[in-house]
Amino acid sequence: KMQEAYLLGHPGVKNNILHGGQGPLPHFPKGTKLVFHFQTLLDNFERTVIGDSRKNKHPTEIFVGKMFKMEVWAVLLTSMRIGEVAEFWCDAIHTGLYPMVSKGIRLAAQGKDPLEGQKHTCGMGNLFHYHSTGFPELDELMRTPQPLIFIVELISVGDPFSYQRESWMMEKDEKLKVVPSLHLLGNALVKQGRFREAAEKYQEAVVLLRTVQSREMPGDEDYINLDRLIIPLVLNYCQCMLELEEYYEVIEHTTELLDKHKDCVKAYYKRAKAYAAVWSKREARRDFQMVANLDITLSRLVQTELNLLSERMKEKYWEDKESHIKSGI
Repeated sequence: KMQEAYLLGHPGVKNNILHGGQGPLPHFPKGTKLVFHFQTLLDNFERTVIGDSRKNKHPTEIFVGKMFKMEVWAVLLTSMRIGEVAEFWCDAIHTGLYPMVSKGIRLAAQGKDPLEGQKHTCGMGNLFHYHSTGFPELDELMRTPQPLIFIVELISVGDPFSYQRESWMMEKDEKLKVVPSLHLLGNALVKQGRFREAAEKYQEAVVLLRTVQSREMPGDEDYINLDRLIIPLVLNYCQCMLELEEYYEVIEHTTELLDKHKDCVKAYYKRAKAYAAVWSKREARRDFQMVANLDITLSRLVQTELNLLSERMKEKYWEDKESHIKSGI
């Protein structure tokens, strides 16, 4: 039975060691590579198993302090000795991202693209897409966040420099491998309304892709393909900034995108919304017009936005006039 003792300093996590490990508790400086197997169980009477890394060819690997797929896993693993098997009960607050992480791990294990079904281009469509994960039990978790039980075996702890070394040696692959999970993580955070954290994930992914891209020849196939991955991430980042009302940030990033991709409808639309929010009527109208020119099916949406803009400008005019009168100007 689970100890009632919570893991030291971590509310919402209880642990129970099933099989002791060897030696002292390892050091876990930043960059340490952790290799482990895990099983995920529902916290129900049957303790239904909904995830098992042993079904994959390779165990799961993460690096301490480096773009954790799930923050709570860092907490669990760094409380363990090598060879230890422990069971952890984690409150729903720690497990919200599990469905997205699990989907990524499953697709990668099948040799598929972990971002399957997440491809956006510059067309409009939904500003954020949430498809089904493709796994009914994970969809159920997305609908009803709940506590989960993880049974974890810590297989090995690499030296802290292995991250730097591998990220140099396997530079491109390592970086490209991390991008889909950052993208999915961003989407999951958006779904929880955590726009600031989501924006950080999208930004991290963009930085990784741009670093890889800086070593390619502009115009090469690889360079162009990287651009295709960067665009949706930048647009998602801008959508978060709109939600956070950081309009100048949106204007800066969409402008940069439009310098390279003149026909990116979503970028014009987001920039128009940002211009409208900071009362730049002429610029907002021009961008909304571009949206309608590039995609005729959006003319009705654009008309609605333009009417809204005119209304808001009128209101602002009268409010300004009133405040001038009151202040005796």
